[in-house]
Amino acid sequence: MDYEIFDLGKVTLLSGETLQSAKLAYKTYGALNSKGDNVVLLPTFYTGTHKRNEGFFGSGRPIDPKKHFIISINMFGNGLSSSPSNTSLPHDGPRFPLVTLWDNVACQHKLLTEYLGINSIALVSGWSMAGCQAYQWAAQFPYMVKAILPFCSSAKTSQRNLAFLEEVKSALCSDHNWNEGNYVSPPVNGLKSFARIYAGWAFSKIFYKEKIYEKLGFNTIEDLLVNWENDHIENWDANNLLAKIATWKANDISFGPHYKNDLKKALRTISAQTILIPCTQDQYFRPEDNFFEAQHIPNVEIHPYDSPLGHCVANPGNDKNFVAVLDKNIHKLLNKF
Repeated sequence: MDYEIFDLGKVTLLSGETLQSAKLAYKTYGALNSKGDNVVLLPTFYTGTHKRNEGFFGSGRPIDPKKHFIISINMFGNGLSSSPSNTSLPHDGPRFPLVTLWDNVACQHKLLTEYLGINSIALVSGWSMAGCQAYQWAAQFPYMVKAILPFCSSAKTSQRNLAFLEEVKSALCSDHNWNEGNYVSPPVNGLKSFARIYAGWAFSKIFYKEKIYEKLGFNTIEDLLVNWENDHIENWDANNLLAKIATWKANDISFGPHYKNDLKKALRTISAQTILIPCTQDQYFRPEDNFFEAQHIPNVEIHPYDSPLGHCVANPGNDKNFVAVLDKNIHKLLNKF
């Protein structure tokens, strides 16, 4: 096992439900310096674990284990932290409760402050749902976070994004083996349908029209879709995917006791130095949402990046130019302190 487990015990969730014997899976890289000011937090994205986050840092890069104490925390529902697939009754499988990003960040805060002894975070950054957690950190614990850089992300899930999530959810649950989440064997056909729809949204229209998938090593669209099918069948539990969809749907930094659904107020409370990097052809997280956010976050820059790779432009290894832009802006934020 290449990660550590932080036992949270009984966690009372924002919904009022409780999660028994909750746990966070995480991995650290580098060491905390004497001032305690070199912490970089990288939450995980939708179909990611701490392992995938390793593509966002390295020796000689702006986030460098030789300089920073990097903490990569697995989101609830991803199969490593508490999830439907690894939780006992009464919260196993489809009985797993809604865990919001507020809940995720509250538990991450407990790990950092109570176990790791950290009181300041130099940067929270991430792609997709990991970026959503960066916004959440900055709104939920504004005194603690110096800078955030969410990319291909948003502070609140849009109506368009919700429609997509309902689409893939419906495809997965239509499998006759689904059985309301009480499946004996994996709903393979549902997972295949889920993956195909997901891939259709993950890239832009131009990506398919101009056969850019060939640059990623696929001869045909079918090759790409089968690759996505296999990844979901081999690596993802259906109930875990749905638990994270529920979390994604509930994404809203103003949801909870602090801001009472006032998104503008939540955005204005973010005191962290902020850089937003949307992809102009992202079909999940549209740049117009980020431009709205930038009108209300006090210390913000926004740098849209155009790519037919759409949401997947940020997947490590897909676009060297995006990596260069991301690293340049991370360097800018980390050098402010």
